[in-house]
Amino acid sequence: MWIDTLISLSEWLFLLYFLGLTAGYLMLDVIAIVHLRQYLQERVLESLPRSYTGFEPQISILVPAYNEAATIAGSIRSLLQLSYSEYEIVVINDGSKDATIDVLRQEFELFPFPEAYNTQLSTAEIRAIYHSALHANLRVIDKENGGKADSLNAGINLSLYPLFCCIDADSILQPDSLRRAVQPFLDDHRTVASGGTVRIANGCRVENGFLTKIGLPTNLLALFQIVEYLRAFLFGRLGWSPMNAMLIISGAFGIFRKEAVVTVGGYRSDTIGEDMELVVRLHRHFRLSEKPYRITFVPDSVCWTEAPEDLRTLKNQRVRWQRGLCESLTNNLDLMFHPKGGTIGWLAFPFMAVFEWIGPAIEVFGYCFLILSFVLGFVSVQTWLILLIAAIGLGVLLSVSALLLEEMSFHVYPAQRDVMKLLLAAVVENFGFRQLNSVWKLIGLYRWVSGKKATWGAMTRTASWQAR
Repeated sequence: MWIDTLISLSEWLFLLYFLGLTAGYLMLDVIAIVHLRQYLQERVLESLPRSYTGFEPQISILVPAYNEAATIAGSIRSLLQLSYSEYEIVVINDGSKDATIDVLRQEFELFPFPEAYNTQLSTAEIRAIYHSALHANLRVIDKENGGKADSLNAGINLSLYPLFCCIDADSILQPDSLRRAVQPFLDDHRTVASGGTVRIANGCRVENGFLTKIGLPTNLLALFQIVEYLRAFLFGRLGWSPMNAMLIISGAFGIFRKEAVVTVGGYRSDTIGEDMELVVRLHRHFRLSEKPYRITFVPDSVCWTEAPEDLRTLKNQRVRWQRGLCESLTNNLDLMFHPKGGTIGWLAFPFMAVFEWIGPAIEVFGYCFLILSFVLGFVSVQTWLILLIAAIGLGVLLSVSALLLEEMSFHVYPAQRDVMKLLLAAVVENFGFRQLNSVWKLIGLYRWVSGKKATWGAMTRTASWQAR
């Protein structure tokens, strides 16, 4: 009798979880569609020729680099060609063990330039500061290894301007990306952070820092990740942004008001998800101190980055992301259901906690339960099919709807063949890839619970999308 009750409860828990997850994302979908339509209408005049207004705020672009010799030169060249009035580029070499600093010296003719700076945030030792003989707005910090958060804090200390943009060293910005991502700071003085869309560069072509061809990768894992990124950015970020409840700005591309970041203590070096943790901490600081602020997503400000193409690297990345999510939420747990928490504390934080924090455990348990109960004959074929269709079919719905929104709005992949490939990937990824992701997330959750030391792991760069 108790077995029947347990099975019945498990069935309902599994079904309600996926129904709740889908209902939440469909709500975000509707908000995203309405907001995107309004956003594109407001930006319609930007298709006209334009020149610098002179009112763009000065900005420092921080590029932390660790063993990025394969991609660093192309990334910096792309940054030097941005359509923006006044900005500086600060590359932070975080004790790389490869030829990263040598590549920078050779490509940009660096020379030592000792300079005084204000140490607002503590960091690992700075070994040297270099300026470029070719580009007056390019500086390189060579420091002892301290991690990405430590590198960003060092960049903040040496940055000259009130806004800073953090991007990954393997990423490429489109020429107008910086200008678009800065726009929220001009539209609303309360803005403390904004983030753009991150897209997968695998299958594309970059020459001399310019994105010359947009294409799809031949690697199946990278193709699945394109669908993932579309779902995460066009629905997830775009859905939460109008409610000022966006909990994540990707570390690959985000802009922050330096004063606000320094006020909350900068990036934390004791967490592996420093990008999300900072955003959640900014929310907590401004919400609990009742100060007006905005954290905004800009959908047409695009950063292209390389995605892992092998299972080992992808697993390390997803385990790390889940570990970082756990740390980010628990470090700021008092924001959830706080009387001053607003939408972020009463809706976004609980949603993230249920469906992203402990969700992987529910999903993996649910799939294992489905298989085991069917094999042992505890559930009927009809019940088993209903639960399976609910779990997989609703995932397909979300993936396909994200692709449709992409096609109706930005249409980045113009070839019909590419669209059909993405549509097929949006369906196929739900049969194995999504479940594998849940297992990796569960591993990250377990490592966080067990207190195992967090590591970044090695990221294999192919740089096949960058022309030599």
